[in-house]
Amino acid sequence: MGNKIDELLDAIKLGELIHRKDPAEERRHTIMCVLAIIGAVAAIAGIAYAVYRYMNPDYLEDFEDDFDDYEDDAEDTAGDDGSSDSSEA
Repeated sequence: MGNKIDELLDAIKLGELIHRKDPAEERRHTIMCVLAIIGAVAAIAGIAYAVYRYMNPDYLEDFEDDFDDYEDDAEDTAGDDGSSDSSEA
């Protein structure tokens, strides 16, 4: 009977040795958890930004088009007076 108890104690000690965690492994696990959380937050922020850009139209493009029309009009009126900058030499 005493032999079985010794075997049981040896098995418990062996189990503790097998399942013992290294400090480096625990640190690695913590670092991976932190990186996973940062990645999840970055992914959510990226999705939120994409939805924001999709839902809000870009008014700046329309604004820049207005300036292009004025520049074209200015070039047209400069050529109507009959003088040409390239012909003077």
